[in-house]
Parts: sequence; structure tokens; C-alpha cells
Amino acid sequence: MNALNKVLVPVIQVMPKGIVRVFANKYIAGDKLSDAVDTVKTLNAKKLSATMDVLGESIKERTEAVKSKDENLQVLEAISKNNLDCNLSVKLTMLGLQIDYDLCLSLLNEILEKARSVNRFVRIDMEDSSVTDATIRIFEKVRKDFNNVGIVIQAYLRRSESDIMKLTESKANFRICKGIYVEPEEVAFKDADEIRKNFLKILRIAFERKAYCGIATHDDYLIRESVNMIKEMGLKKDEYEFQMLLGVRENLRDGAVEKGHKMRIYVPFGERWYEYSIRRFKENPNVAGQVLKSIFSSAKFDKDSIGKSVN
Repeated sequence: MNALNKVLVPVIQVMPKGIVRVFANKYIAGDKLSDAVDTVKTLNAKKLSATMDVLGESIKERTEAVKSKDENLQVLEAISKNNLDCNLSVKLTMLGLQIDYDLCLSLLNEILEKARSVNRFVRIDMEDSSVTDATIRIFEKVRKDFNNVGIVIQAYLRRSESDIMKLTESKANFRICKGIYVEPEEVAFKDADEIRKNFLKILRIAFERKAYCGIATHDDYLIRESVNMIKEMGLKKDEYEFQMLLGVRENLRDGAVEKGHKMRIYVPFGERWYEYSIRRFKENPNVAGQVLKSIFSSAKFDKDSIGKSVN
């Protein structure tokens, strides 16, 4: 299946944009904030939490960074106005991290101040390894003034164990994921089993050090082992959550909710959907395969069977 997924990606890239949109629609809420609000309402009705993400990154102009900040403020306002069970996710390169560190910090502070005023949480997404140090540095700085902010740690990075050890000293709130950016071998594990092993290793460290974790994965093995770890450590339902992408493995996510686990869905939206979609397909061909399967499969899955992964 992995080989087929890799073949699918270059095919998608030469398809007309309208066809690519068919693929993207499974895990992109739409172009507008109102689309994302409607999507989150639907998810909330199914007892699923959410986090909204305005698409865009690697901004090169200050005016664009400020515009992105304003868009994120509008998201927070909409979340509050509609009383949604929803957080906000932000990428720092969207706020000008690659232009001016202080500009990015200032814009992020505005977002966090607004989030605090409406009692909402903001997750700082982790991007490629070229900005990992700066992202963690900014996170540590804003954490001194805000407790409504978390960060992402990528299990495939070799540095992640030491990052987790350091950040748990202040009981940081984490999303732990495998990681999707293409990195050199000296920076990141390449073997799938090594990545899974490190994922569970850093998750255990975080739990042992009393950190709240979003377990972000669609991997049956990781979900099963995470549930085993949760049971072993006697964690309560409000001490962790699972997280998945919009439109991916919906039966698995629904099975998790039925078993009593909190599930948060990542809801990206915005006019930059095409660039995001192509990058997502290229960096994780399995997503392309999963989306294709979701689009064209009319089979009814056994939720009870899939739910065993998250029992």
C-alpha cells in the first residue's frame, strides 16, 4: 500500500486544480472562516473537539505576517462567538519568524492575549528543523506570561527526547506527532519502527513528568500502545487526548470517542489550501492513500472492530 501511495502523489500533482480539490476537500474545511466554523460545529455535535488552523507558512513580507495575525484573531473571535469546543493552532513562520524574531514574538503575544481574553488555548505548531530552536525559544518566552499555550514535539527528530526532558520541567502542554517534514538522517530517524519507538518513549517521559499530551497519530500500533500506557499509568480521561486530521480514519476516531477517549480534530482552512495539500501529500504519501480510500470507498466499516485499537 505504501508503494501505491507514493505513486499516487506525483499523479495528484499533475492533476487539474479542481481534481486536487476533490482530494483536499476530505481534510480541508474550506476557503473561509465560516466554512471552518460550520465544520467544527458538526464535529462538536459528534462529541469531537477541534483545533482550527489558518493555512499558510514561510511568509516573507511583514505586511503578510500582520495580516496572518489578524486572521488568527478573527478565528479566536469566531470560536468564542459560536461557543465552539475548539483551540487555535498557529505556525510561527506565518507570523514572520523567518523575517524578524521580535516581530513574530510581538504578533504571537497579541494572539495569546486575545486567546486569554476569550478563555481559549493556542498550540504552536512545529515546522521543519531549521526553525525548531527558534520555535522552542519563543514558546519558552511566552510561557512566562501565558498558560494558555502549548507546543508540538516531533518523534522522528533525534533531539526530541532532550527537548521533552527540558520542557517538562515547566509542565508544558504537548502535541506529540511523528513529524512530516523531509529531514536529513543526522537530524531525524528514517526507519518507521525507530520513529514509533521514539514516539512511545517521549510520550512515556511526558506522562511520567505529569505533562498533558495530545497523542497525534493515525497509526493503529501507536494508538494501541498509547492506550496500554494510559491504562498502565492509571491516567484519567482529562489528562490526555488523541488528535487526528480532519477527514482521515474517521471510523477510528469515532471508535475512540465511543470508548470514552477525548479526540481533537485538526481543522485547516484558507485560500492557501492547494499549496498545503500538495505539500501534505508529498511529505506523507499515506495521507494521499487514506484520503483516496475515504473518497472512493462505499464500504461500511465495523466501528466495534476498529474501536478495539482504542479500547
